[in-house]
Order: sequence, then C-alpha cells, then structure tokens
Amino acid sequence: MPLARRCIAELVCTFVLIAGGCGAVLVNQATASDSLPGALTLPGVALVWGLLVMVLASAFGDLSGCHINPAVTVGFAVAGRFPRKEVVPYVAAQVIGAFAAILFLKVLFPTSETLAATIPEGEAWRSFVLEVFLTWFLMLAVLGVSTGAKEKGVTAGIVVGGVIALEVLVGGPISGASMNPARSLAPAVVSGNVGTVWIYLLAPTLGAVLAVPTSRIMNPAPQRFETPETRQ
Repeated sequence: MPLARRCIAELVCTFVLIAGGCGAVLVNQATASDSLPGALTLPGVALVWGLLVMVLASAFGDLSGCHINPAVTVGFAVAGRFPRKEVVPYVAAQVIGAFAAILFLKVLFPTSETLAATIPEGEAWRSFVLEVFLTWFLMLAVLGVSTGAKEKGVTAGIVVGGVIALEVLVGGPISGASMNPARSLAPAVVSGNVGTVWIYLLAPTLGAVLAVPTSRIMNPAPQRFETPETRQ
C-alpha cells in the first residue's frame, strides 16, 4: 500500500484510539462525585483502552501495521522491521490524529481542565521510570506477536490489547500509563498542562528502544521489513 494511504490509516486509527480512550477518562471524571467514583472506574477505563487496541489491531493491522503510537514506530525502525525514512510521516500522522481527537473531545467536554492529560502522581522520576518499564514490556509484546512491522490478526490484537489494559490498571494511578507520546502530547498542549509532558515524550521512546535488544536476546532470528528485492 502506498505510504500516503498507510499514513491516512495511522491518522484515522490514532484518532479513534485517542478519542475513545481519552473520552473514557473524561466520561469517568464527568460522572464522578465527592462520594462516588466515576461511572467507568479504573478497570472500566483500562478495558476501554485494551478493547480499542484489540479491535484496531485486528481490523486494520493489515493496512498500516496499526502502530498508532510513535514509540512503537520508532521501536520497529530500530529493530530493522520498518523503513527509517518512513518514521517521520508515520509519527506526523499519529500526532495529527491525536490532536484531532483531543480537539473533538474539547468540544464535547469544554469545561475539562486537563482533557485527560497524563500527569504524574508524586515524583516525576517515578513516573518516568514506570513509563519506561510499561512501554518496554508493551514493545516486547508487540515485537513478539507482530509480523515484520505489522500488528495483524486476532491473536496480535488480543495480546497487545490485553497488555494495554493490564498496564493501565497497574500504572494508571501513578503515571497515567501513557506509553504513547502522541496520546500525552495532544491533551497536554491543548489543555496547557505541558509542565511534565517531557516525561511522556522521552520515557516511552526509551522504553520501546530498550525492548529491541531484549527481544533479540530472547529471539535471535532477525525479522526485516519487506522490500521489492526481498520479495523476489
């Protein structure tokens, strides 16, 4: 598929992911009160994120690989499974999709002060370390179930979606469990909560890169992205 179409697929899928996932956070906040938790609660929000990733990866993985995450795209490139010259177009598409989703949510939730921005609970270093670990494990799972640079098939969707849901349950109360620079950048900029956004740009990228040598140690058989020459 041409690069332009794959980038459109990344943009659309990222829009759906961020609109649905951050939308779940905002719904939970909007329905919470001093005496009662939100309608979804943390497990419900985690389930929404996991189901969204599962559905998107299963339905659209054959189109663009359904990276929907700049850290994952960088990880695939470092692993040699994705052309490095296509990293910038993919990341740009993902970021545009994320911003479009947050602007959409701003219309629906105009009084929200954070728009589901990921903000550390406590010390910044703890959230940084946690985001590195969470993204490292996510990327390790993605590399394990993907074909080349594509998260494709029901199995990949279930595995990656399950990892996302589990990590939101574990890391959500501390760091927000972003694991995705685009997911954190868009609400931070639109809502003006940019003080700690550096954590969510650097830590997931570092975690994804660190997952590559770990994966190679566990499975030394190399996987490369296809080129016309390798397909012949």
